[in-house]
Amino acid sequence: MSKYMLIMRGTDESNAAMMATIDEMMVTTRQFIEDLVKAGVFVAAEGLDEPGKGVVVHFGGEAPVVTDGPYGETKELFGGFFLVDVASKEEAVEWAKRVPAAPGAKIEVRRVPGSDEVPQVNA
Repeated sequence: MSKYMLIMRGTDESNAAMMATIDEMMVTTRQFIEDLVKAGVFVAAEGLDEPGKGVVVHFGGEAPVVTDGPYGETKELFGGFFLVDVASKEEAVEWAKRVPAAPGAKIEVRRVPGSDEVPQVNA
């Protein structure tokens, strides 16, 4: 089994469409999570607050610079994720196809490497 993150990415338009039907979206999202739990692949799921309420810490100079809001010139923003533990990338993709999403949204599927795959520091 491998963990995969199903990353919800949206545009201003798809996020507005989702908010217009938020009650329905919440019901379908709860059902999707129940399906993940029943299948035994659910690990975690979280949504994020709107981008304008966040900050960006940029490491480009001597000291980090903090600015309000999302990255400049970003057309798509990370809005949340589902973390699943499945047998293959193909299975993760099949779950991603079932994520309740507004038209124009995208679900990015990324494997989460295990701790045995991360270089270890020998002290």
